[in-house]
Amino acid sequence: MKIVYKVIIVLLLVVSCKTPEARQPEQVQSGSFIKESAERNKKLNERERKRIEAIIAQNPEYDYKTSATGFWYYYHTKVEKDTITPQFGDIVNFDYNVKDLKGITIYSENELGNQNYAMDQEEIFTGLREGLKLLKPSESVTFLFPSQKAYGYYGDNEKIGTNIPLMVKVTVNSIKQNQ
Repeated sequence: MKIVYKVIIVLLLVVSCKTPEARQPEQVQSGSFIKESAERNKKLNERERKRIEAIIAQNPEYDYKTSATGFWYYYHTKVEKDTITPQFGDIVNFDYNVKDLKGITIYSENELGNQNYAMDQEEIFTGLREGLKLLKPSESVTFLFPSQKAYGYYGDNEKIGTNIPLMVKVTVNSIKQNQ
């Protein structure tokens, strides 16, 4: 019986000493998909920017501003005296509606209801989160968001489809500072 164990151990040692061989890829990727995707996104961003600039040109009565993060906006009501803007953790109470760039309502203010948002601690689309940081209590603003600042490629899985730029009117009712 001892000899059987010795033979098994020797066989295991011989079999286990084989050096592993690297598997060769079945197909080599050149990175062209990434390059094509980047080109598509650049073209999409350019088309959306031109659409938004056309809307701005058609509405010279509004004083549009460009944000540092890539969206446009104008004030309906601007508060000069109050310097409180939301900071991390502050609770912002606001009302808003969502339209496409043709002005067709996607979500009405009544449908969305009054919102309370803990700044940078809850999920909200990028453009709105960045836009709220610019506003003071009692201010009302219309934002023009390109799709990458709105819901992007995925949409909201309800009424907003793929790559839809948005026009969003927001009124900040109050800001409760986080102590």
